[in-house]
Amino acid sequence: MELEKTLRERCEAHGQGHVFRFWGGLNAEERGRLLAQLEQVEFPLMARLAREWILETPPPARFDRIEPVPVLPAAVHRGEGAPEAWDAGEETLRAGKVGLFLVAGGQGTRLGFPGPKGCYPIGPLTGKTLFQYHAEKILNLRRRFGCALPWYIMVSAANEAATRAYFAENGHFGLGAENVVFLRQRMVPCMDGAGRFMLEAPGSLSMNPNGHGGCIPAMVENGVLDDARARGVEMLSYFQVDNWAVKVADPYFIGWHALKGAEMSSKVHRKNTAREAVGVHCLCDGVYQVIEYSELDIYPQLLETDAAGNVRYFAGNPAMHILSVEFVQGVFNRFDRFPWHLARKKIPFVNDAGELVKPDSPNGCKFETFVFDALQFVGHAPVAVEIGRLGEYTPTKQFEGDNSVVAARRSMSEWWGGWFDAAGAPVPRDADGRVSVPLEVSPLFALTRDEFVEKAAGRAWDLSRGLSVDADGTATAPPA
Repeated sequence: MELEKTLRERCEAHGQGHVFRFWGGLNAEERGRLLAQLEQVEFPLMARLAREWILETPPPARFDRIEPVPVLPAAVHRGEGAPEAWDAGEETLRAGKVGLFLVAGGQGTRLGFPGPKGCYPIGPLTGKTLFQYHAEKILNLRRRFGCALPWYIMVSAANEAATRAYFAENGHFGLGAENVVFLRQRMVPCMDGAGRFMLEAPGSLSMNPNGHGGCIPAMVENGVLDDARARGVEMLSYFQVDNWAVKVADPYFIGWHALKGAEMSSKVHRKNTAREAVGVHCLCDGVYQVIEYSELDIYPQLLETDAAGNVRYFAGNPAMHILSVEFVQGVFNRFDRFPWHLARKKIPFVNDAGELVKPDSPNGCKFETFVFDALQFVGHAPVAVEIGRLGEYTPTKQFEGDNSVVAARRSMSEWWGGWFDAAGAPVPRDADGRVSVPLEVSPLFALTRDEFVEKAAGRAWDLSRGLSVDADGTATAPPA
């Protein structure tokens, strides 16, 4: 009763007393759930966001000077790029100074999949999941560099139980349960056009995860930084679950981060078009920023191309970073200054009659943070390393079209087709030169082209119908 009284008073003080309007009809479990949600709400923060973004018109961000961010050249294979970066990265890995941080709070709804996105069977032949691909990469790196590579996985309230169960059922893929650490990000209430909290049920707030920028407080509040320090980990390689191809701990990237003494480093890719729907890495009035694609028309110079049609501000954001442990702590200590972003969405809600309404147009506001906004807090020269897309960046946002399951599987064939070519195996191709059969190579067998060519020596591959190569090199073709 004391908790109820306290939360009622808190809600009334912040203009949110309406969330108790169905209280009399709730059972004990429903009341407990509502109180637990309200207990986690940062009321002063939500009041500020409502005032600045909903009740008042926020001025658009304006910068006097925007410049392209300096970018270090790509290096896909050992021997390309700067040798000192490769050496420094491999030394850092061997010293056990690297941990992994995965953002995996999403569901597979847009993929037509009823579960955590990381459990999606992305492998066209094996049905191997996104989680399993990442796990096999980690096992290969551990074998190669003799390091633990602790894996911190940020989940959401919606998928935590299912994700934990999936890893337990699969024996944590041989990584050891002690090396796979789950943490849940915060949730924030959705608001209507008057800045009032919305209910998804009479006894439940409508809430959304606080965005991938929520990894900053989540790392501190869930003990990730303490765990990393205890293991001697100095930097965290950050990536997102929906990209099968990501290099979970890229020695070249890690090496540049170490050589530069960087606080936060980023990978960038060349935008296909000026209006490609990705953020752009820039220096804005001398401060490192990522400008979201939704803001491109505010800054028309970001749409400029040269005489050959190349995008001048080409540094697209693939959501791959390295964050030093102490930098994360420093940003957390100033998280009250961290930017928030508003998205207007169609949010189902309970009306005053207790009926669930599913709107046809945006009716509410969701607030979230973006991890790339931490770049604004970097104290010295930024580190940005260019990457190619093939074999490193193929996000999976939907089943068909751009950034889709279909595109991801096509990229697998193209990427691994190049490996078979290098190993002297004929790869079937269509009239346009594209690989025409499905291909998969277990990261446990080979993580790089050079490793594959070395292990493939003396093997005969029949690729006529496609092929999957498992951890010990056993090749399996799809049924005829």
